[in-house]
Amino acid sequence: MAIKIFIDQGHNPTNPNAGAEGNGLREQDITYAVGVALADLLRRNPNFDVLLSRNSPSEVLGTSNAQSLNIRTTAANNYGADAFLSIHVNASDITSATGSEAYVFSRNSRAYVLAEDIVKNLTDATGYPNRGVFVRPSLYVLRNTTMPAVLIELGFITNPGEAEFMRDNSALYARGIYNGLLVYYGLEN
Repeated sequence: MAIKIFIDQGHNPTNPNAGAEGNGLREQDITYAVGVALADLLRRNPNFDVLLSRNSPSEVLGTSNAQSLNIRTTAANNYGADAFLSIHVNASDITSATGSEAYVFSRNSRAYVLAEDIVKNLTDATGYPNRGVFVRPSLYVLRNTTMPAVLIELGFITNPGEAEFMRDNSALYARGIYNGLLVYYGLEN
């Protein structure tokens, strides 16, 4: 039976629940592109089945922030996903901030191990720093999913060089996440 991966391309293209902006870019556009590229990789591997939260760049989920988040987690739970990946980009007042990190509900969990594998492979693919895995049980998508859930921060949209790199290399970011999934599930790369 195929491993079911739910990919949540964080944020909507417009409010409610629009993402961060920086250097002329929007979080929701980067996350959409990386999510689609990741789904394409997964669909080419018969070990995986995949479902996306947003099926077009203009799709808006919900009429409020809370409803948008609920739609994403309910879809993953109803799908019976084996893993939930919520893709995001970071923002900071410190424009030199750089690197990838992930958030999970608890440290002693399969999600923590999955997050470590993803961040390591993501940073191996991009060359940007590994900022680690952090526990954030307050995050809606982590506490309302019934499967291992990881919120991935690809990099910083407020860092000019990293923002440009994310914009131009969505397939590379997708490949890093994909490689992390292969490691976690013990599949050959």
